[in-house]
Amino acid sequence: MTAKTTVKSTARLMEVFSAIQGEGFHVGTRQLFIRFALCDLRCHFCDSVHTWNAPTTCRIERSPGLRDFEFHSNPVCLTTLMAWVERQNLPFLHDSISLTGGEPLLHAAFLQEFLPQVRSLTQLPIYLESGGHRPEQLAMILPYLDSVGMDLKLPSVSGETYWPEHTNFLQLCFDAQVEVFVKIIISEQTDPAELQRSAQLVAGVSPDIPIFLQPVTPLGGVLAPTPQQVLLWQAMMKGFVPQVRVVPQTHKMLNQL
Repeated sequence: MTAKTTVKSTARLMEVFSAIQGEGFHVGTRQLFIRFALCDLRCHFCDSVHTWNAPTTCRIERSPGLRDFEFHSNPVCLTTLMAWVERQNLPFLHDSISLTGGEPLLHAAFLQEFLPQVRSLTQLPIYLESGGHRPEQLAMILPYLDSVGMDLKLPSVSGETYWPEHTNFLQLCFDAQVEVFVKIIISEQTDPAELQRSAQLVAGVSPDIPIFLQPVTPLGGVLAPTPQQVLLWQAMMKGFVPQVRVVPQTHKMLNQL
C-alpha cells in the first residue's frame, strides 16, 4: 500500500492588481485582476507575449490602483494569494474578480480550491477571461463562476483554429446559466466567412449570447480593420445574433494597463 502524498496548491502568476475593465460586457467596471502565467496558444495579435511562459517572480500591488508593486517568487501558494486578495479588497471598491492571463484554465486544479474560498472571503462575483478552447478544464470550475468572456479565435487573425472546442465551451457556459459573452478580435485580414461561421456557432447555442467585435490594437504588422469593414461585418453578423457590439480596448485609451 503506497502512502498518499499531499500536494500543496500553487499557481504561477504574473500579477495581482486593481484596474478598470477595458473589454467586453464588463467594460468600465472596477475589477480585481488576478493574471495567471502560461498560455498554450500563440495568437499572432497577442499583446501579452510575456504571459506565454512562467516568470520566476510575480508582481503584486500593495494598494489597489496605485501601481505600487512588490515582487514575490513563483509559484504562489493558495494561502498567500488569499492574503493578497484580502489586502486589495477595500470595501465597495471592486465590482468583481477577473481571472485572466495567459490562460487561467491551465490552473484549473488550483482554481477548484481557490475559487470557493475567495468567493467566501470577498463576496465578489467571479469573472473568467479565457481563450475558450479548454472545455474540460472549464467544467471543473463552472460551479464557482458568475461570468465568462470567451475569446473566439479566428484562424485568419489569430493563426489558431478551435471551432469544436469553442462550441463545446460555449454550450457548457449556457447550460450552466452563467453570464457569458463572446469576444472576437478582428483585423484588416479578417476572413468574413469566418465571422459568419462564428455568428452561426453562437446562434446555434443561443442567439441571446452577445458578441463583442474588438478591432485589434495594431501590433507587429497586424493592422486594425477599416471603419467600412467593421460596419459591413457587424451588419452581416446581426443577421444571426441580435447583440453584436464593437468595442475597442478602452483600458489602453485610459492607460489602465
